[in-house]
Amino acid sequence: MIQNAKNLNRVLADEILSLSKQIANPDQITSACIFMNDLSTSSASKTTVNVLIVVKDFQQKLRNYMKTLGKRNIIFVAVDKWVFERDVDRGFLGEALAWRLILPYLPLVSADYLRIQEVKLKKRLVTELLENLVLDFPYLSYEFRIRPEYFVYAVILNRVRLFPPIASGLWEFTSESNWKDNVNRALHGYLEALRELERDGFVSLSNGYVQMSEKFVDHARSPKTRIINLSKTVPRALFTSLLGILPILLDAFSADKEILMNTQRFEGSALAHWFQVPEKYVFIPTGSGLVPLNSRSNVETLARRAFHVGKETKITFEETGGILNDVYLLRVCDVGSERRIVVKRFKDWSSFKWFPLTLWSVGTRSFAVLGRPRLERECAMNQFLYSKGFAVPKLLYASPAERLVFMEYIDGENASNAIKRLINLKTAVKAKRELKLIERIGRKLAKVHSLDVTLGDTKPENIMIGKNSEIILTDFEQSSRRGDPAWDVSEFLYYAGHYFPPFADAKLAETVAETFVAGYLEAGGNAEVVRKAGNPKYTKVFSVFTLPHIMLAISNVCRRTKPRQQQRCH
Repeated sequence: MIQNAKNLNRVLADEILSLSKQIANPDQITSACIFMNDLSTSSASKTTVNVLIVVKDFQQKLRNYMKTLGKRNIIFVAVDKWVFERDVDRGFLGEALAWRLILPYLPLVSADYLRIQEVKLKKRLVTELLENLVLDFPYLSYEFRIRPEYFVYAVILNRVRLFPPIASGLWEFTSESNWKDNVNRALHGYLEALRELERDGFVSLSNGYVQMSEKFVDHARSPKTRIINLSKTVPRALFTSLLGILPILLDAFSADKEILMNTQRFEGSALAHWFQVPEKYVFIPTGSGLVPLNSRSNVETLARRAFHVGKETKITFEETGGILNDVYLLRVCDVGSERRIVVKRFKDWSSFKWFPLTLWSVGTRSFAVLGRPRLERECAMNQFLYSKGFAVPKLLYASPAERLVFMEYIDGENASNAIKRLINLKTAVKAKRELKLIERIGRKLAKVHSLDVTLGDTKPENIMIGKNSEIILTDFEQSSRRGDPAWDVSEFLYYAGHYFPPFADAKLAETVAETFVAGYLEAGGNAEVVRKAGNPKYTKVFSVFTLPHIMLAISNVCRRTKPRQQQRCH
């Protein structure tokens, strides 16, 4: 019956099993086990041993018993099998009973039964933790790489935060001599649960990391998920304290004052000292490797980490503007060469500077204004487009904690310069090269939309032309999945229109729009999206800084757009 009695005297284990049979009919005992904190190497006679007994058709449903063996306190929790399994399956009692399977345990009766219940419980808790990561990081979560240790520490720490006294029972788990072995023991059930989630199509496992599937992230982003997960917090706190832990602690306190002293160690900020920070096991992929979610450091330290250079290497900082974000150009001079990197710090847009556009776009487009969600979108979309073969600035490093992103410097010009040259040439005949570029931009945007994503900020300044005439997409902090592609089309066209001077020929603006639309449709873009961009819902936003006759010329092109098949027929 007993497996691995290395840390517990076998005679004592047999005596505990005999006591269990006095509490419940042996024929009705489905399973029994001793808990993690009693598997320590300590053999002190005062050690309190906690035992769970799962009893079929237990009339009292749930009861605590305290017995002694010599000077050792034995605390039994007897629970009805139906009640216990409901607590495992759905948190019937806020996991006040089932939570014991989170930690390593020593089976006394029916190890297979406990193993099945452990994996069920951990699969549900892992799912909830992943859902909460998605709710906290709705855009970046698509790209997270998660070490399985995250689930071990996050589950424990969440319960300790709800009810700090249970930390006293985790003393052996966190002690330096035991924690590695204990984590490895606890990991087995989580790994089995993760393999089941992989078979369900919710996650993928690769090279020791867990990545959420797009299907899972899309499901978890539902507001309903947040409500459901928040609703579980109260019963966890209530039942953990009233039914699962408090009676046991009160009994134990009367027999052992040292337990009470250990409990007081874990109050308040002391928790962070005794428990691993779960977020250190959640990573963001960058060009410099995987970066922990909780990474904190100053700009220069992070820059040296991103460039892999020491303190002897000279780094200079140069502000390059940025009203809505702080943007710096870093120059690294090392062994006769110079490398450049762009650093962006994402600020919260709570000032008047951002208010006008928010006001003008009411009913058309909602903007992400807080720094962290915008950083998430920037990193997540950058990595997604890169994985699909699009040219984007290389993401070198990211620190969500500091709201910093380090990106490759793009040596080239933005598309606004090409539009300005086109306007100065005044005729389409002279501007063939520039029009060809605009057509290619239209094709590129259609390919982005074919992935069911939108960029959100497609003004020409955010589209770079590299040295080899490669179109490089930048600035994804307003991007989204399943967003409004008509906004992307309208922003590029109407924003391009604002470069036209008061007496410019509207016919040229019409040609620019037609060229862009032709490229967009040729690459598979939806004509309905273009027609939608001609509606007043979009023109009103840009009418503030684009001349009326230019706006009208561009919107007319959009409204009369037909699918390419119909265009060929005519």
